[in-house]
Amino acid sequence: MTVTQQHTERAWVPALSNVKVHDPAELRRVFGTFPTGVTAVAAFARGVPLGLAASSFTSVSLDPPIVSVSIAHSSRTWPRLREVPRLGISVLGAQQEDASRRLAAPGDDRFAALAWRVTAGGAVFIEGSSAWLECSVHLEVSVGDHIVVMLRVHELDADPAVAPLVFHGSRYRQLQP
Repeated sequence: MTVTQQHTERAWVPALSNVKVHDPAELRRVFGTFPTGVTAVAAFARGVPLGLAASSFTSVSLDPPIVSVSIAHSSRTWPRLREVPRLGISVLGAQQEDASRRLAAPGDDRFAALAWRVTAGGAVFIEGSSAWLECSVHLEVSVGDHIVVMLRVHELDADPAVAPLVFHGSRYRQLQP
């Protein structure tokens, strides 16, 4: 059987002409089919920890070491975070769904029930995460309703014994062995 024959004999072929590109609910549903990790972006600013949850984290470059997160233009936290010299990225662990929900909720006291630590540069890390990256803002690009933030990685560590928290299909999930 040739590749062309395999393609034409498939039982299901998407009807792409019916995709509703401008329907935010449909976009969220389709984008949600791609599983992502969940991160906390946090720093110590003006005497308090500030942070937000971001599932749009990705590695960008090894040399120089760059990662990115996407943050909604409507974020009230990002304008305060971006002023701190160093930001902490914590890749949340499988047991940290509550931390993600706290960091995604409105309000300023998101760290009240979280165990965290701060570096000399002001980066805040959530204890119990699977990885930590201390970063600085390298570049910000306004794209649609978000800001894509490129972050230069200065220090990093990981705990391979801690499985990551996964977000898929608008739900928190855990990897299975």
